[in-house]
Amino acid sequence: MQTNVCEIGSCPHAFTRHKSAFISALLGLILLASAASAQQPDQADVLTVDDAVKIALANNRTLKVVSLNLGAQNEKLAADKTKRLPSLDSYIFASQLLTPVSYTVPAGQFGTFPAPIGPIPASSNSITTGAHPTALVTLSASQPLLTLYKINLRLHGQQLSVDQAVQQLREQRLNVIDQVRQAYYKMLQIQDQIDSINASIKQYDELDRITLQYVAQQVALESENLEVKSRLADEQLKLLKAEDKLETAKESLNDLMGRELETPFRTAALSSVTAPEESLDVARTTALQDNPQVAEAEIDVRKATNARDLAKSQFLPDLNFSIHYSSPFGYNFVPQNTASAGLEFRWEPWDWGRRKDEVEEKNINIEQSKLKLDSTKSQLLINVGDSFRSLQEARTAVVVAEAKQKAAREKLREVTLQYREKTTLLRDVLQQQAAVDGADSDYANAVAEFWSARATFQKAIGEE
Repeated sequence: MQTNVCEIGSCPHAFTRHKSAFISALLGLILLASAASAQQPDQADVLTVDDAVKIALANNRTLKVVSLNLGAQNEKLAADKTKRLPSLDSYIFASQLLTPVSYTVPAGQFGTFPAPIGPIPASSNSITTGAHPTALVTLSASQPLLTLYKINLRLHGQQLSVDQAVQQLREQRLNVIDQVRQAYYKMLQIQDQIDSINASIKQYDELDRITLQYVAQQVALESENLEVKSRLADEQLKLLKAEDKLETAKESLNDLMGRELETPFRTAALSSVTAPEESLDVARTTALQDNPQVAEAEIDVRKATNARDLAKSQFLPDLNFSIHYSSPFGYNFVPQNTASAGLEFRWEPWDWGRRKDEVEEKNINIEQSKLKLDSTKSQLLINVGDSFRSLQEARTAVVVAEAKQKAAREKLREVTLQYREKTTLLRDVLQQQAAVDGADSDYANAVAEFWSARATFQKAIGEE
């Protein structure tokens, strides 16, 4: 009797058994790595996309920076408004005379009278202030009159800057909302991929079980079982990568919401599509009314006009009502208290054409700002039209992908049943499983692209 004995490497069955053990070990390592990458609480709070937006609007750091800029603009405007009120100034100069200060009063300085009085004073006299400490106190109050017109023009320009900061804050809010939505939808896409991979793993597990039985019954080859195991290992690796991507996406979304990166949460499922938008004309009208970029461009036109008016106001003189008071201390023969009230007038009668050139410069700036406004509106209408059409395409793509997914899954169910009944080959099941994987991925991508397109459309029309 001949014994059938072979060495490793020379016997196909021995090679097959060792290859099977290697793939099984690889599967175990991937499963352990996948479990380690998913270290998060089972009971995490469910976070909807609307909740994520609300949290981000309250805590986003970049949004807070822009909001603080608006606060600074308001404070600057409040400070500038005080320039319309009377200004009070005080000046005190305390000093030590280094040399005496002398005044000579000549004889008869105050007049010469008939005898017996004669000249006053009768002879020249010196009045000297010694080298001792002295002080000079000056107080003044000034109320703008004609200058108020220039001040109000500057205040109007500052108010326009505040209005522009408000629109910049609105624009940043829209950016944050869009970023949060896009990050949230990306997480949903990855989660859908994980669900699809888990379904594939379950299917391959079942195929592995059935194929092992067929190998034991000698109606299937060991290589077929190895093919199933290698497919299963590949799906486990995909699962690990997808779970890692999900963790990174969670950290990014937590950062946008201004929270700790490790804050646990779970996403909430969304409907596949929403109702179609009314029309492109309505969307464009809404965008022109609500988009902050258009509002900013319109404010730029008003700021340029205000700057032109301010340049024209330089032709007018400055006219203020002022009161002045001064008092020296420590001096001899000097008036101790003087006070005066009157009008202060300041004007530059000849400027060699400088003010006229400045006005012309501002007129050119007005034309530039108007052209920029037209360009902004035109570009916005193009963007709204493009996002509107992309949204319609994405909605249709979801319907198509869903139909293909249902067809592929039904086909897989039929082929799997046939394989159990031994009426079809394993390769047919594997091919159909690959088709289901592709259909699931296409559907998940189509849904994610729809919500991404919808978020882009909402941002374009200025909708929060």
